[in-house]
Parts: sequence; C-alpha cells; structure tokens
Amino acid sequence: MTTRTNAIEAAGLRKSYGGLQVLAGVDLTVPEGTVYALLGPNGAGKTTTVRILTTLLDADAGAARVAGYGIRRDAARVRASIGVTGQFSAVDELLTGRENPRLMAGLAHLDRRRARAVVGHLLERFGLADAAGRRAGANSGGMRRRLDLAMTLVAAPRLIFLDEPTTGLAPRSRRDLWGNVRELVADGVTVFLTTQYLEEADQLADRIGVLDGGRLVAESTAAELKRLVPGATSS
Repeated sequence: MTTRTNAIEAAGLRKSYGGLQVLAGVDLTVPEGTVYALLGPNGAGKTTTVRILTTLLDADAGAARVAGYGIRRDAARVRASIGVTGQFSAVDELLTGRENPRLMAGLAHLDRRRARAVVGHLLERFGLADAAGRRAGANSGGMRRRLDLAMTLVAAPRLIFLDEPTTGLAPRSRRDLWGNVRELVADGVTVFLTTQYLEEADQLADRIGVLDGGRLVAESTAAELKRLVPGATSS
C-alpha cells in the first residue's frame, strides 16, 4: 500500500501586527496531489497564511514544512519548489503575452530552446497563443489572470499557491480559470487556494478550511460544511 505524503504541514502559526492578532494558532495539513481551499472573508488571515507558507513573511510562532522543506531553515528551497499567484497580478502590462513568461523562464535559468518550448506550450494551454504578440495591458482581466497563472508554471512547480485568483473576474472568466486549475490537478499538481467564495471552494477543493478571525474554525469537505452550516450559500 502506498502512503501519500504531505505537500504542506503547519502547526501553531501565529502572527500579530502591533496589538492586532492576525493568526491565532493555525494548523494545516495538505496531502500531495490535492486541492486545499482556505475559505474566509476579507481580514480573516488568508493572505497572511499564504505569505508565511511561501516564506515572504516570518511567523511569530509555529512551524511549517512546505514541499518537504522547513520554511525557516530551508526558505530558498521552499521558494524554488513552489509557484505563487497572488491577489495582484505579476504581469508586466507593457510586455507582450509572450515576453512575460519568457522573462520568468530567464529567472528560472531555462536555456533558450527549452524556454521557447515551455512558453509556447503554456500559451497554447491557457488559450493565449492568439494574444502572444499583444501587450498584456490590452487584454481582459481574465486573460491577464490566465497569463499570470501560466507564468507561475514556467518552472513546472508541483505545488502552487493561488491567493484569491478570481476576485474581480466576470463569471465566465472565473469558470475558465477553474478549468485551468482542474487541469493542473489532473497532472498531479498540489494547489493551495484562498478564496472568499464557497462556490469556488466547492468546485475545486478536496478539503476546505474555514478561517475566521485568524482561527481555523472548521475543516471538512464542501458537502459536509454545507450540511453543518445552515443557510450556507455558494455565492
């Protein structure tokens, strides 16, 4: 019998800013090859959790291992093993749809031939090939978010963090991005997703954690959470 290993293990994560406690002891376990959705309103601590797990922010207390590495001791290895798409696009709007991922390929130290192949494949995969020669700033919000995700995948990470990736997108663009995420999961990629939308978590996640006031107040499947919380909606 094979045992699934964990992509993320966190225990007792705490973070305060001045007198404001943002995380109050968060424990998380995310098995490889799954989607974990951290669901909660603005200010719940979702982005702070992502920033700590991706080594962009130090926790005040607690410990975590991401992609098999400790976030303090092996921060560089963590960063080399993951991809991150934040709330705000990393796309350079003055560069074209092709130039943006090529820039990421250079940062990942891909040789020219490999970079050309990877970028071409990702542009096709995300339906961006026709816009490859156009400045990214001329594209719709949905296209820019798909380009952002494509850029995250240039180095082929097996674990990606998506911090509220569909906030502000039109319904069709949200559904398109959901389809992209499902394709990643089918390829065995682990996804850690933060969202304000129960519908999004319901559509994508194997397991959902509900974060409120810096505490993980519930954790289960979408079906079980909807059963436990009377009146829960997916909008």
